[in-house]
Amino acid sequence: MTENFIRQIKLDESDSSAYPFSIPAVLAIESLHFTNPVTFLVGENGSGKSTIIEAIAVAAGFNAEGGTKNYSFSSVDTTSSLHENITLVRGARKETYGYFLRAESFYTTANYSNSVDLKFNGKSLHEQSHGEAFLSILSSFRPGLFIFDEPEAAFSPQRILTLMVEIQRLTQQGSQFIIATHSPILLAFPDATIYQLSESGIQHTKYDDIDHVKLSRDFLSNPEVYLKHLLS
Repeated sequence: MTENFIRQIKLDESDSSAYPFSIPAVLAIESLHFTNPVTFLVGENGSGKSTIIEAIAVAAGFNAEGGTKNYSFSSVDTTSSLHENITLVRGARKETYGYFLRAESFYTTANYSNSVDLKFNGKSLHEQSHGEAFLSILSSFRPGLFIFDEPEAAFSPQRILTLMVEIQRLTQQGSQFIIATHSPILLAFPDATIYQLSESGIQHTKYDDIDHVKLSRDFLSNPEVYLKHLLS
């Protein structure tokens, strides 16, 4: 197996009573090792997934709102201080290409791409739907380091499968992916490392033990029972 670009992250000394260090998963990130080409962070809203993903991306040299390391723009600076308090433990390889894909700020990333006349599949990102734009960017990727925050926000279930094909293509070429997601489909990617974030911190977990997966299975197997209980 090719060594990852980022092997681990370590938390420097910090005030555990102050945000974002008051988040249990943030305090536990020293146990966050990246041993496989694909690593997922999963957990409830507010568990710290996006905060940690953003910190890794910024510490690795990416723009906080997304794009490659050459993207330089900012709309409203809401970046947490976590990136200043973590150390990336790197492997022997250094990435020459990469992309930080952040669902919540993708519109401003597309604006920047338009301003410098970047086109994907021959079109500007704003001439494509949200999902089409994501896939256009993905299909243009060459091997490197990819950090995604909730990429499923733009995709139908069918397109998530397409995303998995692109991830497989790039990992076979030596890429590394670190992804925060809620998607039970995406989380099924073969041989991925999965960390579940919660009030207890960070736990390495198996696919079948993920809360999102168990809930989705239970609901889809008998939606009528769930809805009757929930809406009564």
